[in-house]
Amino acid sequence: MASRKSSGTRAKDTDRNDTCQILDSALADGQLSMEEHRTRVTSATSASTLGELQALVSDLQNDNAPVQLPDLKPPPTFASAGGAGRARGIGLAFSAVLVLLGIAIGWGLYGNSSSPFDFTTDPGAKSDNIEAKVLTPPRQLHSLGGLNGLFEQMRQRFGDTLGYSLTVYPDYASLDRADPAEPRRVLDYTYRGGWGDSTSDSAKGDDDVLVDLAAIDVPAVVAVLRGAPQTLGIEPADVTGTYLTVDPARTPVTPGELTLSIHVSSELGGSGHMQIDGKGRLKNISYPS
Repeated sequence: MASRKSSGTRAKDTDRNDTCQILDSALADGQLSMEEHRTRVTSATSASTLGELQALVSDLQNDNAPVQLPDLKPPPTFASAGGAGRARGIGLAFSAVLVLLGIAIGWGLYGNSSSPFDFTTDPGAKSDNIEAKVLTPPRQLHSLGGLNGLFEQMRQRFGDTLGYSLTVYPDYASLDRADPAEPRRVLDYTYRGGWGDSTSDSAKGDDDVLVDLAAIDVPAVVAVLRGAPQTLGIEPADVTGTYLTVDPARTPVTPGELTLSIHVSSELGGSGHMQIDGKGRLKNISYPS
C-alpha cells in the first residue's frame, strides 16, 4: 500500500500541472489577478516538493477546481509525553533566543538609545501619505493620442519639439536633435515609453535643418497613415510593417516646411511609400514593385 504523501515528498509533473489548473480556475473566478496568476504559475512549474505546490493554493477556494492536490500528512511528532515536553522546551528556548536576537539587531540598526528595549521605530514603516503614481506613457504611436502624446513627451523631456528628423514606428520612435553643447553635432534619441539618453551622435550635415517636428495636422496625418496600405495597393492583412518619418522639406516654399514619408512593407515581399506635407496632402507615391 502506498504511504500517505508529506510536504517533503518530491513533486511530479502531474502535480505541477494540477496546481496550474487550480490557479487557472482561481484566475477565472476572480480570486487572482493576472500578475498574481503569472507569478504563481511560474513558481509552480519550478516547484520541487508537494509542500511548495500546496503553499501556492492554500489560500484559495478551490472546491470547484477541476483537480485537487493530495492531502498531505502532518509533520511527525515525538511519541512520548516526555519527548513532547522536551521538544516544547527546546522550541520555547529557541524562540526566546530569536526574539532577543531580533531586538538586538533592530536596536543596532534603528535604535538611538542606550537600551535595546527603548528605541524609536523604523521611520520607513511610518505612514507618509504618498499615493502611488501610475505612469501611462503612449505606446500605440500610430494613433491620434499616441502621436500627440509622443510630442508632449518631447516637450517634457527637451522643452520643445525641435529636431532634424523623427521616425515613428507603431510602438517606438527615433529622434535626431542638435547637441546643446555642440551645435555641429547631432544626437540620436530613442523613445520606448520615454525619451532615454542619447546613445549615438554624428556630425551635422548640410541636410540637417532644424524644424518644429510637431508642426503638423496630427488628425489628418493619422488618417492618411491608416489608409496608406490601400493607397499603395497593399491588402491590410498582408502588411508586415509601417513607419512614418517627419523631415524638413528639401526645397521648402516657406521656412519650417515639412515632408512626411509613410513606408509600408508587405508579407508578399513588396513595399511602397508615399510622401505628404504637414497637412496630410499628397506629394507623391512610389507603389510596390
